[in-house]
Amino acid sequence: MNESVEHSMSILSLVSHASGVVQAVMAILLLFSITSWVIIFRRGVDLVRARRALDGFEQRFWSGIDLNELYKSQPERPTGAAHVFHAGFREFNRQVTRLKDIGGIMGSVERGMRVALSREESRNGQHLSILAIISSASPYIGLFGTVWGIMGSFQSLSLAQQATLATVAPWIAEALIATATGLFAAIPAVIAYNRLSSSVDQLQTRYEDFAEELYAILERNLQAQRLQRERDKA
Repeated sequence: MNESVEHSMSILSLVSHASGVVQAVMAILLLFSITSWVIIFRRGVDLVRARRALDGFEQRFWSGIDLNELYKSQPERPTGAAHVFHAGFREFNRQVTRLKDIGGIMGSVERGMRVALSREESRNGQHLSILAIISSASPYIGLFGTVWGIMGSFQSLSLAQQATLATVAPWIAEALIATATGLFAAIPAVIAYNRLSSSVDQLQTRYEDFAEELYAILERNLQAQRLQRERDKA
């Protein structure tokens, strides 16, 4: 008798004997869980690579390398800080002949870097909104499965001649497993979303700091060029 009760209370038995609606709910939540783990792994790896690429580029940038040489050595589609540098320095080269209008030149440089920063933020935060949806929706979907299962259990109990704990427990456990599945999908998604979002914010802050430093360097360069030109004319 005890073995029979234990078998009926096992996870596999509860899932297999659940109603179609509850099974569908758990299938959706399982899909949510798999999706969230795929996103967590891929975003985590991508952000680690982005941090390493940023460290390497900053080390090269501050090594004293000529900026024109650094610009020419960039790949066709740079990412991260290299993208910000490429966008800003490209605008700088396009406008550098207009030394009388330093404000206009630096305005173009700032706009170019701002667009690059926005694109990097979108790229680093890719798919994080899906994690947010999974983390917020999964508990409610699981709760729906639980409510549906409890409704079915009460309907079945109304037809039983005698309701004891042994007969009620499997029904309640079957209903509650949907909520457990919802939490199983939601908890890792919540933790990962907060952690990955923090990593994206930290990266973005470093990109913005680099953009400010590059802006100051290019502005000083323009002022030095204009001063030198005025001396040559004198």
